[in-house]
Amino acid sequence: MKALICGIGGRMGGRISAIAVEDGFEVIGLERKDHPLSLKGEFEIGEKKIKVYGFPPFPDVKADVAIDFTTKSASLSLLPHFVERKIPVVVGTTGFSQEELEYFKSASEKIPILISPNMSRGVNITFSLVEKLAQLLLYAEVEIFEAHHRYKKDAPSGTALKLGEIIAKARGKKLKEIAKFSREGITGERKQEEIGFQVMRGGDIVGEHTVFFILDGERIEITHRALNRDCFARGAIEGAKWIIKKDKGLFTMRDIFSV
Repeated sequence: MKALICGIGGRMGGRISAIAVEDGFEVIGLERKDHPLSLKGEFEIGEKKIKVYGFPPFPDVKADVAIDFTTKSASLSLLPHFVERKIPVVVGTTGFSQEELEYFKSASEKIPILISPNMSRGVNITFSLVEKLAQLLLYAEVEIFEAHHRYKKDAPSGTALKLGEIIAKARGKKLKEIAKFSREGITGERKQEEIGFQVMRGGDIVGEHTVFFILDGERIEITHRALNRDCFARGAIEGAKWIIKKDKGLFTMRDIFSV
């Protein structure tokens, strides 16, 4: 099976490529045309050399599946090429607006697309656990904390926002109606229904998310910590194996890792 790894020069792209090779995939890479790997034309995994193409233009290659961990703008510009070539795609890029997500929904009428803010099995099981707690603890006050490395560009993380969306939906609300993204100065009393978000950035933190369900006299905390990027990479590979069997449609990792 041949996998096209988009963003192969990134922190995630490199790990996905290495694990894909271990798993028996034939791997080819895609990077922006001015990236050192594109200019070199190859990426080394141990003694194995992976062909790397620069984009644009989209290379004249055949692939059974694409795995896209790039940027918002790159993902949106790559999408029409996947549709044109009928290539199933796994998208791990985050930070899309609702309007931008509509492009993926439209494209999924022609190809299968798996898009998720987090590819980890553990995180997607955490989504299900948090959903259950949100249904049981409708009147708990909720705060979401997330921490990532200094290089992360968006905040709160896509995973933190997804956790908020799950909780808001369980309460019959839309997240934008009850999200509280910052507190400073004289803020007044906390509204019971609001979902607070706190963000930390620094060092080489791979990813940490904690949801606090706070009641008088007690609280429940659900935490997921990623100790390295392999949990995301392995999830992306599992997603690629799963999506390749679909004809079309829009899916998330919760379709694979639900409880």
